[in-house]
Amino acid sequence: MRGGYDQHVIKGNAESGATSAIRYTDDMASLTADRLRGFFVDWPTAPSPQQHLAVLRGSHRAIVAIDEATDEVVGFVTMISDGVLTAFIPWLEVLPSHQARGIGSGLVARVLEGAERFYSVDLLCDAPLQEYYKRFGMVAVPGMTIHHRGALQGSD
Repeated sequence: MRGGYDQHVIKGNAESGATSAIRYTDDMASLTADRLRGFFVDWPTAPSPQQHLAVLRGSHRAIVAIDEATDEVVGFVTMISDGVLTAFIPWLEVLPSHQARGIGSGLVARVLEGAERFYSVDLLCDAPLQEYYKRFGMVAVPGMTIHHRGALQGSD
């Protein structure tokens, strides 16, 4: 879907009962850093919006979810890959105000489109989130990581 757009209607939050259309796109060329605010909740240091934009643009695939009513970026997912056999999904995030409305699932489903050509598509998540990813055909495996927290530039 490089440069493509699609749209679907999701239910609003329980209090408002409203519905809004969410547009998904993998076209990062027109996205600006000022539209990437409010993400990385509970991170000790969040990436700056400029770092966030660079990550989206530098990924093998990146998809953002945009609320059509406000033109706000409300979610994103990234995939990095060697382009041959392996891929990794490092980030999936939906703004707290838009969670539990199917946006995350929409992002994961879209980033996985066409990924069956890879031998493996991996991601790391906390144990409580493993059930969420099982619905996409993923299975739990052991993993290791190193976090260099000093590499994060912090929000502006």
